[in-house]
Amino acid sequence: MLAICLAMLETEEDQQRFTRLFEAHEKKIYAVALHILGNPTQAEDAAQQTWLQLVRNWARVSALPWGETEGYVVTAAKNCALDILRSERRTVSFPEDWDPPAREERQEEYGYLVSLIRSLPENYRLVLELKCVEEQSNKEIARRLGMKESTVAVRVMRGRTMLKERLEKEGYTYDAV
Repeated sequence: MLAICLAMLETEEDQQRFTRLFEAHEKKIYAVALHILGNPTQAEDAAQQTWLQLVRNWARVSALPWGETEGYVVTAAKNCALDILRSERRTVSFPEDWDPPAREERQEEYGYLVSLIRSLPENYRLVLELKCVEEQSNKEIARRLGMKESTVAVRVMRGRTMLKERLEKEGYTYDAV
């Protein structure tokens, strides 16, 4: 990793300063990432992303006094690890054999609705499963999936519209109370 980063720097002075930074904080960056992610492989990925980010922002990093670099480096490592964590949460979906808690009354309709939700595109399906099946609030869903609450609200609305259209195609009607 060090060789790749050094190749991205133009001057020998920058390469020497970066080498010093790398040697001083390599273990700290990995430790921060491992603490957040809990997975050694992901922590290595986060550490590599951190070093690449530091090289991309080298003008800013190299302008810092040496005593302030540790805080900057640790913050960068934390942010890279959190980005990995967020992206992982966005792509995690329910297993196909997941059986949601069932309602006792209208069991058949409930099962059919769950099957319709599962047939939606992924970005609407996951949000609606959490909203309609697990009965979570938009705020809880946003926090769990690492997205904005307004995005969740829009996906719930659009997903419900898709469900309504599918039900209407099959002859079901919806009467608002």
